[in-house]
Amino acid sequence: MTGNTSLSARAMAAAPPSNADTSAYLEGLNEMQREAVISADGPVLVLAGAGTGKTRALTTRLAHLLTTRRAAPWQILAVTFTNKAAREMKERVGHLIGDTVEGMQWLGTFHSVAAKILRIHAELVGLKPSFTIIDTDDQIRLCKQVIELEGLDEKRWTGRGLAAFVDDWKNRGLTPDKVPDNEGHFFAAGKGIDLYRNYQQRLVSLNAADFGDLLVHNLTIFQTHRDILEKYQTNFRYMLVDEYQDTNVAQYLWLRLLAQQHRNICCVGDDDQSIYGWRGAEVANILKFEKDFPGAKVIRLEQNYRSTAPILAAASGLIESNKTRLGKTLWTEQDGGQKVQLRGIWDGEEEARTVTDDIEAEQSKGRSLSDMAVLVRASFQMRSFEERFNMAGLPYQVVGGPRFYEREETRDTLAYLRLVRNIDDDLSFSRIVNKPRRGFGVKAVQSLELISRKARVSMAAAGRIALETDKLKGKARSGLAGFLDALERWSHMTKETDPATLTETVLEESGYTDFWKNSKSPTAPSKLDNLKEMVNAAGEFETLEGYLDHVSLVSDINQTTDGGQIWLMTLHAAKGLEWPVVFLPGWEEDIFPSARSLDENGNDGLEEERRLAYVGITRAMESCRISFAANRQIYGRWQSAMPSRFIDELPEEFVEVMSEPGLYGAAASDLAAYSSFSGVKMEEETYYDNPGWKRARQAKRHNTRPPALEGKAELIATSTPGSTSFKTGERVFHQKFGYGEVKTIEGNKLEVAFEKAGTKKVIDTFLERP
Repeated sequence: MTGNTSLSARAMAAAPPSNADTSAYLEGLNEMQREAVISADGPVLVLAGAGTGKTRALTTRLAHLLTTRRAAPWQILAVTFTNKAAREMKERVGHLIGDTVEGMQWLGTFHSVAAKILRIHAELVGLKPSFTIIDTDDQIRLCKQVIELEGLDEKRWTGRGLAAFVDDWKNRGLTPDKVPDNEGHFFAAGKGIDLYRNYQQRLVSLNAADFGDLLVHNLTIFQTHRDILEKYQTNFRYMLVDEYQDTNVAQYLWLRLLAQQHRNICCVGDDDQSIYGWRGAEVANILKFEKDFPGAKVIRLEQNYRSTAPILAAASGLIESNKTRLGKTLWTEQDGGQKVQLRGIWDGEEEARTVTDDIEAEQSKGRSLSDMAVLVRASFQMRSFEERFNMAGLPYQVVGGPRFYEREETRDTLAYLRLVRNIDDDLSFSRIVNKPRRGFGVKAVQSLELISRKARVSMAAAGRIALETDKLKGKARSGLAGFLDALERWSHMTKETDPATLTETVLEESGYTDFWKNSKSPTAPSKLDNLKEMVNAAGEFETLEGYLDHVSLVSDINQTTDGGQIWLMTLHAAKGLEWPVVFLPGWEEDIFPSARSLDENGNDGLEEERRLAYVGITRAMESCRISFAANRQIYGRWQSAMPSRFIDELPEEFVEVMSEPGLYGAAASDLAAYSSFSGVKMEEETYYDNPGWKRARQAKRHNTRPPALEGKAELIATSTPGSTSFKTGERVFHQKFGYGEVKTIEGNKLEVAFEKAGTKKVIDTFLERP
């Protein structure tokens, strides 16, 4: 491969493995880790459970191959998924064996290694070695150009949408001539494949490649030039793959081709942590390893060094419900430890308050905030926690994205609302006058700015002036007129409409919600969820002014980090990380497991959601606290929620129920399913029949009582949702919050001003008359 190393490479290859003393770098490994290191020859699959030291085993294996002279550094292919993982692997190997690691020119990410190969053979796919690797933004722009050249409506068939299809095809290793005909019909009325082909031709003309091309071009070269493939097969005497469960089809095919000669391939991964199906990962790749490589050795790393025994037992019990897995059971030598705590709470607001109280309690015991993490299924769940942390003065760090009110879609929504409140807000006007597109481009905006400066009026007023002249024409004129009329209409609504309804109306009538509904961006679903959460947040205030002022104050809070920061992120972003204390809120049906995942992927989606739950639990070292709410707000309207089916799958002996008094009984995972569904208090001996879960869920959707409850009316409390015997101004008593006075009533949910605990929203069945 590299001329100046070929002679020494042949010499090393000819030399027998060294019998040098290897005890130094093998010290401290457990039996199975050691087995993963010394099983050098032939195909090996290392099933490495969470917290079992797989990185140590993998890097020590590399050191072993080099120290025993089985291969020269440049004869080892070692691939990871992130540059950070590649750097860490190189540093660890260097620490074990010294500078030899610098010769490992084929240690890196899939894309970096594939790019290196492609630059050597670029001419074979029509490129020059100096080709440019374009990023996502450039890819979308190029797709947009291809669509426009085809004469298609780019508003309907977006560049982002075409890029999503292209990425999916490339993740599966499909060039335009290999895409099934029926798949081309899903985009641009049957022109999807032609657009893909035109896009590829445009890339070649620009001497460019996108990230997907790096592997797909490699596959094309290997499959059409056997001699080149054989050179790489000969050179790569040993191959190591990290996070094999996250490989897509293209990566899988690439690895299989390269491994066929020596078959010395070691793949390290965990089928129970395959959680990236939405971006092309195929858990089937790791499940069929033994079929792909007959005679493969499978080594299971099951001794966990991270978590306590109850946490591991709970996680293992949960994941056993998955059918498509190779199977393993985590264990630890640590004695004792807390059980997984399970808490049922009335609503999302109370959930955020409870988690915050627990964090403050841990902090008062000397625990650093950095030792605690809140892991949510979807980004929209972060809003309530961010606001509660700000109110409590607790610094926090959002990982994997901006804070809730700093996201694109939330800032756009706030710009709409601020403009509704104050038509002269030019910053908000310029942000959303053409978002979504109304034919009002950059030149039109510049014209308004010029009129605004000359007349010394706001841009909205300048817009009215422009409409009285002929300076604006066509789409720009009609788009601006419609926008200004809508602003006026929404402004009048503020006098009679509550903030939640107003926000929902603005998002719908402006076309902003449809803009994201029609987007093919992989982030569009989460952005739509965040828009719903904006409506929910607005519903907590009586006036639009109150809501906007609240957001401004929350966003402007300065945080000190002397005592660390709470970690707040999605479960996907948490993979590979760990904390002493982990909070897992929102374990309810339709949130977790995600309704979207189930609808789109059926049982495969359910199993991936369960793997995500497994990942969440195994992030905890000492304490894992799961919570679920009986009610959630959707577009500002209260809806009952069913606890996640994953709660029923947790082994009871490793779970401690911490439900609020009077909300759920001792068997929370069972009783909660009925209570949250029906919205009524039930006796503790009522037991949730797991086989009846689907019937209960179907009944919930039709707003009827689950069949399992028929004939059990005597167990239902006399109070029912939607009515209450309490009156405004009445004095009441709550076992936890003490005495208070009823301020407002909404169905059977009361807002009570407690003498010591402050104002709380509680269900009437928790209250007593003194």
